[in-house]
Amino acid sequence: MKHIATRLRDMRMAAGTPAPGWEIASRLRATLGARLRQARTMSGRLRLRWHRSLQLRVAATTAVISVAVVALLGVFLVQQIAAGLLANERSAALHQAENGFAYAKASQLQTQYPRGPLTLVRKLQSASGSGDVYYVVLLLQNSGTALTGVLGNEQLSKSIPRQLQAAVSQEQSANRADRMLTQPTLLLDSSGHPGQPALAVGIPVSSTAQMYYLFPLTQQRQILNLVQTTVVSAGAVLVLLLVAIVSLVTRWVVLPIRRAAEAASRLSAGMLEERMPVRGADDLAALARSFNKMAVSLRDKIAELEALSSAQRQFVSDVSHELRTPLATIRIAADVLMAAKDQFDPAAGRSAELLQSQLERFEALLADLLEISRYDANVVTLDAESADVCDLVRRAAADAEQLAARRGTRIIFRFPPQPCIAEVDRRRIERVLRNLLDNAVEHGEGRDIAVTVAADRDAVAVAVRDRGVGFRPGDEQRVFERFWRADPARARTTGGTGLGLAIALEDTRLHNGWLQAWGEQGNGSVFRLTLPIASGQVPAGSPLPLGPDEGEVDARTDVVGTALEPGGVTEVSSDA
Repeated sequence: MKHIATRLRDMRMAAGTPAPGWEIASRLRATLGARLRQARTMSGRLRLRWHRSLQLRVAATTAVISVAVVALLGVFLVQQIAAGLLANERSAALHQAENGFAYAKASQLQTQYPRGPLTLVRKLQSASGSGDVYYVVLLLQNSGTALTGVLGNEQLSKSIPRQLQAAVSQEQSANRADRMLTQPTLLLDSSGHPGQPALAVGIPVSSTAQMYYLFPLTQQRQILNLVQTTVVSAGAVLVLLLVAIVSLVTRWVVLPIRRAAEAASRLSAGMLEERMPVRGADDLAALARSFNKMAVSLRDKIAELEALSSAQRQFVSDVSHELRTPLATIRIAADVLMAAKDQFDPAAGRSAELLQSQLERFEALLADLLEISRYDANVVTLDAESADVCDLVRRAAADAEQLAARRGTRIIFRFPPQPCIAEVDRRRIERVLRNLLDNAVEHGEGRDIAVTVAADRDAVAVAVRDRGVGFRPGDEQRVFERFWRADPARARTTGGTGLGLAIALEDTRLHNGWLQAWGEQGNGSVFRLTLPIASGQVPAGSPLPLGPDEGEVDARTDVVGTALEPGGVTEVSSDA
């Protein structure tokens, strides 16, 4: 925030005039927003790195667990050492205090003569040596309640805990002069602030005197500090060594796995000669050998399947071409019979009509087989040019009008007010739309079919909605399979070949577009075609959603147009 305020002040000084409040707030929000975006970007990179790197996760987990274990062990060791040092010091303090108490009793302390207790305190204090290993304090009382004097270090008398004094007073009141009491405390410095730790030992020496020893724990504290420093340093070094060892061991395992993943990725990309180097005879070498065997087997299987697929495509292409010659002869004969059907009896005339219709269906099937074989052989090219998709929809609907008239179905359009221009192959897109409309009429159960066209700056979409039989959930992709039917028992009434939607899907993919389906049994289906505006691009999204209400005419929208009889086309214009 300080940096932001400095920047704002520099900007105002550079401008020569104070910035208004709203401008300052705007700049502040922009700067904070930039900082937050940088933080989110960094956080996202760290999360991505964390999820992608097994080595990082293992090393970090090892570090966290090691720190927790070392911390627990360190705390336990320090506590045990501190307890041991305190126990040793307490034992030594009790021994020293016991000697002092024995000396005091031997000198027959008389509190009514002040020089006697003072001499005793000085004698006991002198035994601590020049380093003041301990301090001796004698508290004198009258009637056992009021403190009348302090012999020894009067300043340190304030360091004696009140709880200890109360306990010693109880012992004194009970005439028990053989029990020494101890309690940890802090020695007060000259300003009255707590300083170094110490151990206080108290014992009543008479009915009017209490003797206390104060043993500073400076040496023990130094030892404990040294132990703590050693434990922390050793723990840090141990954690770093553990992390380094785990990272190294994980790297030995992760690198071959990473190489295997890269090799698998290249293998899936079509580089069938990709192999992993085999080093040693351990499990990783076994993994490499298994991968190489899999790659060899996969290459052989793919080559076998490619050869079989090529033979099948060639067979379909050859059969389709070879059938065209006898079919042309049969077509000529059928045309002759059809032209003379009025001269035949009714049964023979009906046979001529059936022959004519089945020949048309056979010709359509051959044409579709040839088209599929071209896609399988990857010899299809795109002849793209600018076209109004709305016009293509109208032309496709004109071809489906006769079929809709026989089924009693209306086709209702909903077009945007402006043209929907896109670079497409007119012939192929008309075929896609014609297949979608024929499919909707065939399965629409005579109900109205709604067609919606919409466009944005990237794509154009056409949705065909029918309210026919629909299909089961999960069949959204199967409807584009070759010769697939939602109901195998259902007879084809329109002469379809079973390849229309499969060819439509291939035509759409050739444009880098999408052909998607939605369906529900009893509620019809929706087929949505999405094409890029410019040839060669891929649409980022579709202008129309894919759902049960797609293609409906919204009753709340202002529309113009007149509904025609079944078999006609109703065009609805809308600014919505």
